[in-house]
Amino acid sequence: MWTVGAEVVSYRSHREELVTSLDRRSPLVLDTLELGRRPGSMRRVQYTVAAPADMGTEVIGVLEGSDVGLDLRLEAVMEGVLVSGTARATATGECVRCLDDVERQLAVDIQELFVYPGKSPEGEEEDLHELEGDQLDLETVLRDAVVLALPFQPVCSDECPGLCSQCGARLADDPGHQHDSVDPRWAALQTLVVDPRGVSPDQEES
Repeated sequence: MWTVGAEVVSYRSHREELVTSLDRRSPLVLDTLELGRRPGSMRRVQYTVAAPADMGTEVIGVLEGSDVGLDLRLEAVMEGVLVSGTARATATGECVRCLDDVERQLAVDIQELFVYPGKSPEGEEEDLHELEGDQLDLETVLRDAVVLALPFQPVCSDECPGLCSQCGARLADDPGHQHDSVDPRWAALQTLVVDPRGVSPDQEES
């Protein structure tokens, strides 16, 4: 009996050691223990989490702390646990043409295999996510999926004309906006122009 008890204690200690690198308080850390490593066993997970940091680019992203809805399926397979489903969130940013606010509703597909420790095919260890004990951390997978789904150059509308390159005015508010411009190659000749009174511009200023 003592030997069996010792083995149980040893297993629990080993499992706790395996998951120490994960924050088990994080809602994105999921426990797969009930799947029992039985290929074909499955459970559905539906809940809302607060978005982690850095889920975006310089011009658009999902605000940290905002709601992310998850509808996931965890399925045990021979190599590990396959996580698939959808993440829904709202991305906010600014139009790259006129700098107005931009908002996009995202529905992102997620599909990732978390392999059992030591089950990664040789040479592919760096390309796969591993379970730690019976737990997996979905944060990196979620962040990568969201960032890849964001528009590279978000615009408020496809027809947005942007800003005036000379004064920064919003061209959508003034479709006829323009500036009188003089070719610098002709600028010097302006001083030689004589009006009907026989006075050149530089004489008039003096």
